[in-house]
Amino acid sequence: MARIVMKFGGTSVAGLERIRNVARRVQKEVEDGNEVAVVVSAMSGETDRLVGFCREAAPLYDPAEYDAVVSSGEQVTSGLLAIVLKSMGVKARSWFGWQIPIHTTDAYANSRIESIDTERLIKAMSSKEVAVVAGFQGVSDEGRVTTLGRGGSDTSAVALAAALDADRCDIYTDVDGVYTTDPRIVSRARRLDRVTYEEMLELASVGAKVLQTRSVGLAMKAKTRLRVLSSFGDPDLSPEGGTLIVSEDEIKENTMERQIITGIAYDKSEAKVTLTGVPDKPGAVAQIFSLLADANIHVDMIVQIAYEGHITDVTFTVPKAQLSQVLDILEKGKEKIGFQKALKNDNVCKVSIVGVGMRSHPGVAATMFDALAKRGINILAITTSEIKVSVLIDDAYTELAVRVLHTAYGLDADNKPVEEAIA
Repeated sequence: MARIVMKFGGTSVAGLERIRNVARRVQKEVEDGNEVAVVVSAMSGETDRLVGFCREAAPLYDPAEYDAVVSSGEQVTSGLLAIVLKSMGVKARSWFGWQIPIHTTDAYANSRIESIDTERLIKAMSSKEVAVVAGFQGVSDEGRVTTLGRGGSDTSAVALAAALDADRCDIYTDVDGVYTTDPRIVSRARRLDRVTYEEMLELASVGAKVLQTRSVGLAMKAKTRLRVLSSFGDPDLSPEGGTLIVSEDEIKENTMERQIITGIAYDKSEAKVTLTGVPDKPGAVAQIFSLLADANIHVDMIVQIAYEGHITDVTFTVPKAQLSQVLDILEKGKEKIGFQKALKNDNVCKVSIVGVGMRSHPGVAATMFDALAKRGINILAITTSEIKVSVLIDDAYTELAVRVLHTAYGLDADNKPVEEAIA
């Protein structure tokens, strides 16, 4: 017997027929003798509809009331799934965040989970009752409903799995696992059997949409095993495929040899800003990023080029949705910073290679730069971490860059040895 948390996203519960398919998957786990908790999202499109109501009601709405409204989508889904399970003879009940309770901060619309009281859930699950939990929500110290930010149902599921000391957290979505890259761009992309927490965290942060970044970070911290599966297909059969997200040690124990690069991701949501003629003196760059930090602007890639005459150009990327705000902030601070011009480019894409094999193999970055150069793709900026290299390029070359790099690192389905690829 195992204790399992199953999470189903919006496309998996988009209508009663799909909710019935979910119920059959849950029923199979119960019949296999497992203790089961299910975390559900709102039906696909429902949260956007509710957000639209809030914005129509008042442009400057109360965040606490916003959470009261948008959290209702998950409550509807959890209740419907519990009804369907009971009609199938499966013992079940729905749980809202405040009923468990899931304690969160009071940062409405973007709360963080502080603790989960699992005593009542464990008692119910021990009696073979399926706990159907509304994802994305919790309760503040003041007793108000809170939400965890968009995509927060993944975080709900992982946090619940950690609190319940579950054997595994299964994330059911509309794809059958994590791929080496987007299969819509590279037809020979392969589904990965196992990925480390660190790799998945990097992939999620640089554009892969399979899992929310916060949920992966939480799973890594709690050492909760994740599995990404498709909710489509025959629900009466054991799900095929899927990708396990586990510790690096567990992967080493199960794999004799790994690819150096695990996957290629891309992100078109950033814009490039260049400030020319910035004074080359201590504190000048700090002023730029302090102004942006005060406005809660996330800055990603940063490049600084110094010239003779004690001036420098500073290039960085920001979320494309905040570009106008960034330019306004910089213009207001122009005299204080002392730059000459602010140049923008929102036709860019960040392409990243990710893999724990970078730690022990030299030449990985050189392979990336060489492969792009041979196809005439210019690099506008570079940023790195221990297991990731990201480059900024013109977005017109996005698909070409992804395909070229996928082949260069031996990730295509024909699986050319990676040692040959980087030779």
